[in-house]
Amino acid sequence: MTGAGSPPGPAAGVPPGPAGGVIRVLVAEDMRILRDTMVAVLNLEDDIEVVVEVSDGEAIVPAAIGQRPDVAVVDIDLPGTDGLTAAAELREQCPACRVLILTALGNPGNLRRAVSAHVAGFLVKDTPAAELADAVRTVAAGGRVIDPQLALAALEVADNPLSPREAQVLRMFAAGAGPAEIAAAVHLSYGTVRNYLASAVTKLGARNRVDAVRIAAEAGWL
Repeated sequence: MTGAGSPPGPAAGVPPGPAGGVIRVLVAEDMRILRDTMVAVLNLEDDIEVVVEVSDGEAIVPAAIGQRPDVAVVDIDLPGTDGLTAAAELREQCPACRVLILTALGNPGNLRRAVSAHVAGFLVKDTPAAELADAVRTVAAGGRVIDPQLALAALEVADNPLSPREAQVLRMFAAGAGPAEIAAAVHLSYGTVRNYLASAVTKLGARNRVDAVRIAAEAGWL
């Protein structure tokens, strides 16, 4: 990150923390070894301090209310409340805390969900430590950071071929509802629901309904 004998700090061209002071950070990660590593890496920086760490999504908002961090570094897949849901809750209850999402699975669907949740940053977990610290600084200063490869992949995803009703039925199927249950819930006939599921499979070029759910979810269409 910095040369031998030089103290850790912002890289050239990276904006400083709030009002030039220390950036207060919340880290949310359920895997202990990853959480400990992120905390240690960020605390090596003179201008960054991890003030609270949590292991599940439900603890994020209470911890943020108590510690008032400038940035929350949040794993997208957390037990309880997932990272993106927590990000939306933070936006409502702690608007001064900006969110940087980390993900192990970089697919366009997750990026689209993150953008919809108004997160300030979205990076994959194999991002180098120096880039993570720089991303925290950029987000704290009011900027946005998005993994360039994920951004390109999201742009390359075709337009959603599903109709609103097909997407609704497929979303309910993905949640575990069968055709009969879906039909009763949306006031359609059993045969009509089966037709919507079949057309969704065809439009997505899927092998079956389960494959259709996978394709649509990865593209951010559910």
